[in-house]
Amino acid sequence: MKKLYWLAGLLALGRPGTAQTGPPAPPTSGNPVLPGWYADPEAAIFGQLYWIYPTFSAVVGDTYPANEAVGSRKAYAQQVFLDAFSSPDLVTWTKHPHVLDTASVHWARRAVWAPAIVAKGGQYFLFFGANDIQNDRQRGGIGVARADNPAGPFRDYLGHPLVDKFYNGAQPIDQFVFRDVNGKYYLVYGGWQHCNIAQLKDDFTGFVPFADGTTFRAITPPGYVEGPVMFRRQGKYYFMWSEGDWTGPSYAVAYAVGTSPFGPFRREGKVLQQDAAIGTGAGHHSVLQVPGTDDWYLVYHRRPPGDAEGNHRVVCIDRMEFDAAGHIRPVRMTTQGVAPRPLR
Repeated sequence: MKKLYWLAGLLALGRPGTAQTGPPAPPTSGNPVLPGWYADPEAAIFGQLYWIYPTFSAVVGDTYPANEAVGSRKAYAQQVFLDAFSSPDLVTWTKHPHVLDTASVHWARRAVWAPAIVAKGGQYFLFFGANDIQNDRQRGGIGVARADNPAGPFRDYLGHPLVDKFYNGAQPIDQFVFRDVNGKYYLVYGGWQHCNIAQLKDDFTGFVPFADGTTFRAITPPGYVEGPVMFRRQGKYYFMWSEGDWTGPSYAVAYAVGTSPFGPFRREGKVLQQDAAIGTGAGHHSVLQVPGTDDWYLVYHRRPPGDAEGNHRVVCIDRMEFDAAGHIRPVRMTTQGVAPRPLR
């Protein structure tokens, strides 16, 4: 009997001369956090769950990027739906397939991109780009879909695009919805190196003109290309965007700071750039703030190192921090991702 107790004690303490490692480290999310090829992640919090709504990053094989025009057309033709993912802790993610499909949006036929989502009045409104229009004569632009659940199914809300023209030179893609402290909602959007802001009606069916009679106001900062994001922290308005070539090493996230959603914005610099050892083409992001805290996360896409296929994009999460003066510190890309962070 004494021998059994001695063996039990030995197992509890570890072998003589062996250092004790303590409890195992908690798991992290790892990067990428989602399986498969996805890009342009829109992150949100609804109730006790984190959500990510990305673009499906269709891959067309050898035709891209060897023949970019042909490859792009084939990839865009496959981008006819949106998936969503939910998590209680940023580590374990559940896929919700086809929360939106062009079958429920009669005017959309391809290139469904870069969703943005807001909850209002017990319903969920999903803003999306479709068709990659190249001029005002083509059908497409920014649409809105609605559902009673963040997992969908989302149905076309308007029956037509919300924005279907090039105002101030901005291609109607890459939409972001910003809610200001006064309760007003703004659509911030634009590709082709131009960005607009417009005040949404309360029911999201259209826009409220500004006092000068205009509807779309240009707020394009130096270096802007696409992918706008806006948030407010400690009385300052942070305007973020992606710049450079999305398929190349110059793709990055930069930001500016202003005193209102309309600026003027003072460019501060880049906060996310590629690290050839970890990932390239890092950009087109969103941000998460844990409610009731000053803890922030950057949710973005990047390509695996050494991978030249433009659409081999994956979704990643890393911490985003501020210094004492309110500047965003450069975000360090990681392969381990983030630690579990359940919502309270």
